[in-house]
Amino acid sequence: MIYHQLGKIPQKRHTQFRRPDGELYQEHLFGAEGFHGVSSLMYHHNPPTKTFKVEKGEEVKIEKWDEGMLRHHHLRTANLEEGGDPVVGRKVLLYNNDVQIGAVRPTESMDYFYKNGEHDELLFIHEGEGYVQTMFGKLDFGWGDYIYIPRGTIYQMVFETEKNRMLTVDSTGPVDIPDRYLSDQGQFLENSPYCERDIRRPEGPIFVNKEGEFEVRIKKQGRYTSYWYEHHPFDVVGWDGYLYPWIFNIKDFEPITGRVHQPPPVHQTFEGNNYVVCSFCPRKFDYHPKSIPAPYAHSNVDSDEVLYYVEGDFMSRKGVEEASITQHPGGIPHGPHPGKYEGSIGKESTDEYAVMVDTFHPLHLTTEAKKLDDESYPYSWNEEVEKKEEAEE
Repeated sequence: MIYHQLGKIPQKRHTQFRRPDGELYQEHLFGAEGFHGVSSLMYHHNPPTKTFKVEKGEEVKIEKWDEGMLRHHHLRTANLEEGGDPVVGRKVLLYNNDVQIGAVRPTESMDYFYKNGEHDELLFIHEGEGYVQTMFGKLDFGWGDYIYIPRGTIYQMVFETEKNRMLTVDSTGPVDIPDRYLSDQGQFLENSPYCERDIRRPEGPIFVNKEGEFEVRIKKQGRYTSYWYEHHPFDVVGWDGYLYPWIFNIKDFEPITGRVHQPPPVHQTFEGNNYVVCSFCPRKFDYHPKSIPAPYAHSNVDSDEVLYYVEGDFMSRKGVEEASITQHPGGIPHGPHPGKYEGSIGKESTDEYAVMVDTFHPLHLTTEAKKLDDESYPYSWNEEVEKKEEAEE
């Protein structure tokens, strides 16, 4: 990512840096992938290791929906139950060893601080506004924001609105910018659909010097563990480096178009270990005189395609609504719904927002997904079945 610095730091790393009272600030290397990946250096007022109580918390359980059937799914998450805070309220809907995809409609505040010790997080804000306060600083968020939070970050998420909705992606490996968008030195290339100017980085103030009893709830090894401190966890006076939370808004993605229909990789926004994240945004359609703007039918033989519908007129689908999630598993072809292929001819543009997660290993559905599943979805490409169901209603 981009080098960033906030607050007070010494001129040279790993050297003496003293508080006004003469005591040393506590240097803390925050890194991923051992000592070989990107990192940041933080300077704490207190030792980050100084805890006075450790408590065993609840298990983090994901219950598999063992349906035993290979089929398309449509999860109506618009009906997802409200409740919980932005962390504990999350419902995992699809998962494999690389990624967990879920949703949450939080109504409660966090009275603790949170650290995901095993997953990088990519949070997409569908409804609501607020801020994420982290040990790296503050990030204000609103509609359409992708919030990236690297594993190990201590944070507290605050919604300042009543109606809130968020898509969650927990990544076993790092969340990265696609290599083809970057130069050998890590700078965004001229043909990238977004660049450094579109990334919002943490802002101050960052140093909180308070004493009391502060809970940091850590998710690791399938359960929560609470570490209690007598000093505020945001006691960082300064930091610099390449590893920190940041925000990118879906509206800042510049679609790549062509004379004929472009495949989904042109919409790629992020990449993870064995999966990618794409952003579908309003764009001009193909300009070949005989182009067919709607996507052709395709077989995801080696991947599962998950699409989260955010807003607008979904040009290749009918029967879906805002906050719908469709899963098209590997091995089965899918494409535009009846009428959408022919009906797209002559149209000049689309007005839609959607987030796609393509995984290269099969996804499992959870019992939470079962509650939201539209069982008729596999037949939505068959007009005769559709007419019969409509008549029965």
